[in-house]
Amino acid sequence: MLLEVIATLAAGLFAGAAIYIDLAEQPARNKIDIAAALREWRPSYKRAAVVQPILAAVGFLSAIAAWLMGGSIWWLVGGVLLVAVIPYTLIIVFPTNDKLLDPGIEEKNPDLARRLLIRWGRL
Repeated sequence: MLLEVIATLAAGLFAGAAIYIDLAEQPARNKIDIAAALREWRPSYKRAAVVQPILAAVGFLSAIAAWLMGGSIWWLVGGVLLVAVIPYTLIIVFPTNDKLLDPGIEEKNPDLARRLLIRWGRL
C-alpha cells in the first residue's frame, strides 16, 4: 500500500507541476518581451530540470515495486508511462532547451528565440 501511495504522490506532483507550467507560466511568458521571458524561463527550467526527473524516477520505481509485489498490471503501465517522459525530454525537448539556454539568443535573434520558446511550450 505504501508503494502505491508513493507512486501516486510522485505522479500527481509531477503532473501538477507540468500542468501549472502549461496553464500558467508558459502563457504568461508568451505575452511578455522575449528578453524578460527568457530571464524568467532559464532559472525556472533549471529548477524543474532537477525536480521533475526525480519525481518521475520515484514514481516509476515505486510503481514497478508495487507491481512486482503483486499489484495490478496498471502499476507497471503507469510507471512506464511516467518514466517515458525522461527519454522524451532528452531526445525531443532538450535540443530546444539547449538553444534557449544560449546566452544572448534573445539579442542575436529575437524572432528565433520567440519561436523556440513557443515550440518549447508545445512540446
